[in-house]
Amino acid sequence: MTARELVIRTLNHQPVPRVPRDFWAPAGEGACSLDELAELNHRFPSDIVHIQVHPAGDRRGPAKAAAKAGESADPWGCIWKRTADGKLVQLGPPPLGDSAASAAFEPPAGLLDATRFARVDKTCQGTHRFVLGWTETRPFDRLRFLRGSDPALVDLARDTKATRGLLAKLHEFSCREMELWAKTEVDGVMFRDNWASAEGLLIAPEMWRELFRPLYREYCSILRAHDKFVFFQSDGNIADIFGELIKVGVDAIHSELALMDFERLAKRYRGRVTFWGEGDRQRLRDPGSVEEFRQSVLSIRKALDFGAGGVIAQCQWEPGVRLQTIATFFEQWLIPLPMHA
Repeated sequence: MTARELVIRTLNHQPVPRVPRDFWAPAGEGACSLDELAELNHRFPSDIVHIQVHPAGDRRGPAKAAAKAGESADPWGCIWKRTADGKLVQLGPPPLGDSAASAAFEPPAGLLDATRFARVDKTCQGTHRFVLGWTETRPFDRLRFLRGSDPALVDLARDTKATRGLLAKLHEFSCREMELWAKTEVDGVMFRDNWASAEGLLIAPEMWRELFRPLYREYCSILRAHDKFVFFQSDGNIADIFGELIKVGVDAIHSELALMDFERLAKRYRGRVTFWGEGDRQRLRDPGSVEEFRQSVLSIRKALDFGAGGVIAQCQWEPGVRLQTIATFFEQWLIPLPMHA
């Protein structure tokens, strides 16, 4: 069974010989040694290949010109810097800090250049692993990046015409992007939004259902019409919308399980969605004893892994986390478990 077949059986909730792995390498130059990375990839090869596309050429705009050493400007006009712990932090004033600028804003057309996607199919044809396309689609996040986080939340609460108009432009862009991804040979497509803090959603669930659920449903419809699996990722405690994401058509959800009652989520949604990670981030940073860490990983696995698909062992290697901790994480997904009732 190839890695691709293993992931597809998992997403279809069929019996699998082992839980598939999805390893996210550390971001940032010097975040880990190349020897350690090679060792981990050799011992626990990922079953999923992540692929992104980038705008052709280097069309330098005002944001690129403003970026300094150690900073980077994205095609949307935002400037970023990666911190020592691998996190991306937005710098400078947001591109649409002046609300009057929203009316004239247009998403970067270069990101929808179809020629950028020509290389995607070559990647798909050259691997036996499951290929997952990472999109630019993240309407809630994008609204906050462009307007500033607090102003964006105020805009949503006021439900202004300008806010609705900006969201409509972001949604139109996202639908066009989904159509382009859907025409490639990737196995699945991922979009994301960071909806919550550790305590819960950043907006009321009712607002999410009114404004964003219809957008998500359309993205899922486009991808499913082309037989693509739909992946979604969010940080924070998203328990209030977990079921809603499944209803609109998401096949796999990446969430911070440790922030939620994952045993309750598993009992309620097992067989309806694939739990695409993740492990306890805090535990990875501060694992305690080896046995304590083993038991923390096994507690998640025992709640999710019944040998019938529906779970992917996903782990992100953040700067500062030891190689042995990541290795121990993946080892726990290979040891035999007693048969579940």
